[in-house]
Amino acid sequence: MELAYYSDYAVRLVNTEQPERGTDSLTSVEAVRDLFGPAQQAARRATDSDVTRLRTVRARLRAVFEAADAGDEVLAVDLLNALMMEFPVSPQISGHEHRDDAGGRPDWHMHIADHAANATAGYTATACMGLAFHLTDLGVDRLGICQARPCRNVYLDTSTNRSRRYCSDRCATRANVAAYRARKRLESERSARTGRTAETTQDSTPATDR
Repeated sequence: MELAYYSDYAVRLVNTEQPERGTDSLTSVEAVRDLFGPAQQAARRATDSDVTRLRTVRARLRAVFEAADAGDEVLAVDLLNALMMEFPVSPQISGHEHRDDAGGRPDWHMHIADHAANATAGYTATACMGLAFHLTDLGVDRLGICQARPCRNVYLDTSTNRSRRYCSDRCATRANVAAYRARKRLESERSARTGRTAETTQDSTPATDR
């Protein structure tokens, strides 16, 4: 469904902060406007107050992903429902694009009308509705948190076999390299222990008379 596209709004907002790295890119009005992407008309309403408001929403959205990642589907849904009740949306049918030049027929699709009082309310309503459609269509377990420490970025798993574990190819590669090095260290330690054991056994064996 068209509205599922807006689930990326939630991912973009949550990933403005890296808790375990102590970084936060949501620090200015410009950062708020960047979150909206091409939707510059809505972004123009952003003010300094939206930085604080969106940080609060960000924490609540991360809690949704954390609950889903922990396998607590009911809590994830309850947290998302609470946000949607606080930030309701007004869906409407839109046809601002055309199917073809010849007929000029509108390409009718669902769109979220923006009647929010401020930029935060508009962004949050859009993000939550998109996330809700994604969740109900594909499943709560499709909301994940990157397993490559210290990265804790969130992501939406759209893989066919529900196998995604990382937020990006970069994190996947980094995790694989780290796992490979850990295996090599373990193998080296085992070899060293085996060698020491063999030496101890040899030294403790009494010499035979010839």
